[in-house]
Amino acid sequence: MKELKAKIVALKKEKNAVILAHYYQEPDIQDIADYVGDSLGLSQEATKVDAPIILFAGVHFMAETAKILNPNKKVILPDLNAGCSLADSCPPDEFKKFKEAHPDHLVITYVNCSAEVKALTDIVCTSANALKIVNSVPKDTPIIFAPDKNLGKYISNETGRKLLLWDGSCAVHEAFSLDKLVALYKQNPDAEIIAHPESETHILKTAHYIGSTAGMITYVKNSPNNKFIVATEAGILHKMQQEVPHKILIPAPSEEDNTCACSECAYMKVNTLQKVHDCLLNETPEIIVPEDIRERALVPIERMLELSK
Repeated sequence: MKELKAKIVALKKEKNAVILAHYYQEPDIQDIADYVGDSLGLSQEATKVDAPIILFAGVHFMAETAKILNPNKKVILPDLNAGCSLADSCPPDEFKKFKEAHPDHLVITYVNCSAEVKALTDIVCTSANALKIVNSVPKDTPIIFAPDKNLGKYISNETGRKLLLWDGSCAVHEAFSLDKLVALYKQNPDAEIIAHPESETHILKTAHYIGSTAGMITYVKNSPNNKFIVATEAGILHKMQQEVPHKILIPAPSEEDNTCACSECAYMKVNTLQKVHDCLLNETPEIIVPEDIRERALVPIERMLELSK
């Protein structure tokens, strides 16, 4: 692994490339990235990139967003099979019909969707800024929120706004077992439960803190508590533990009995260190977004970035 990491670092320098990685990537990939972040942080970082090549260690919609923001740069993804169950739950053709059936509604979509769906959107949001963006819309304006119904329910409860929700969800955040979580908390009554708002309502009701991926890290750093049960994709634990090496972090249990007893995104884990190397070496697979879609998708992303300042 050390030798492979050294080769990747050398290739980065040789090709004047940057690697952007999501918190849910495997630890070895996070360690060689130039920037590690959540969806909002990665979107913001993508606008600052000077390098001609962006290797995006994440899933497809994230790399698409980087390409939308950087049309003149080459954006590459280690594996095109790194998809997203949430994005897949919102097919563009079906969403277009849904939007057309409610022409008086403003459309807010969570960043976890395809470029085609973003092109049908008025404002994009992430879990870090969703509340702020919904609150920025006049109260008499009806809103369609897509694709995540769980995040939509959370926003609706927090803002008091009635949202017309698309029926989509994230398989990772719907995999948590309430019974196992309660049992785990009984074993660790001194722990705080922290959860991502894509989780189901019954999980969120158990949480001491609800927030975005980056928000959870900040909370753990600033909290006087020393033990946390973390209800989001287990990849976050690597960066979180680096930030708080003296604290105890326990992944929230999933319904499935797997090797880590946690919830992992199979799509995020499709990328490997070897694939990152090969992708950088060959500069492929490359992300291509048709220009007409890119131009339309850019508008709601830029609105999000402006509102997030």
